Amino acid sequence: MASEDAYTAEPFVPARGGLTALRKAAADCRGCPLHRDATRTVFGTGNPHARVMLVGEQPGDQEDRQGEPFVGPAGRLLDRALEEAGLNPADAYLTNAVKHFKFTRADPHKRRIHKSPTRREATACGPWLAAELALVEPELVVVLGATAGKALLGSSFRVTRVRGTVLEEEIHGRPERLVPTVHPSAVLRADDRETAYRGLVSDLKVAAQALG
Repeated sequence: MASEDAYTAEPFVPARGGLTALRKAAADCRGCPLHRDATRTVFGTGNPHARVMLVGEQPGDQEDRQGEPFVGPAGRLLDRALEEAGLNPADAYLTNAVKHFKFTRADPHKRRIHKSPTRREATACGPWLAAELALVEPELVVVLGATAGKALLGSSFRVTRVRGTVLEEEIHGRPERLVPTVHPSAVLRADDRETAYRGLVSDLKVAAQALG
């Protein structure tokens, strides 16, 4: 087995073709060991010409089973928050920094428990995200949570420091505008869910205003 330093999706990313070609190629990605336990690759989906791209951490249990990002409880909460902030979910492109579900469980008959991907696993998956950014060319990237933020902006990223602000950074060789916020799953886990939800909506309103 390759060492973590050798993990990369680069050899699996096609040199040409659109999002359909990318999605097809990603289904066979073996760039890191996460593909072994996951049901399938969960690639990005949505408007191929979206003005806004939303980047989360990784697929969850429902996403892994259905093969689409943000179809579980966190996705439904995100759709509601987007609409309340004035952003149409149907006009967005949704993806994750990591395309395979990483999980743990006590035994084969127990439910699968989300486990955060390592920095190296997220880096290995970076070529897919870079290709999505290059093809969609969004005007704005909404960064959902710390793992996505570190994948895009480096290990020093702290969502609590920069959430709800418009950042301008070079990402995978492209100048991008980004608005970080919490991942919707963090809202679901919050003790005060209503306050956490209001904070997410507030950050998304910043994104809507940035789009004009």
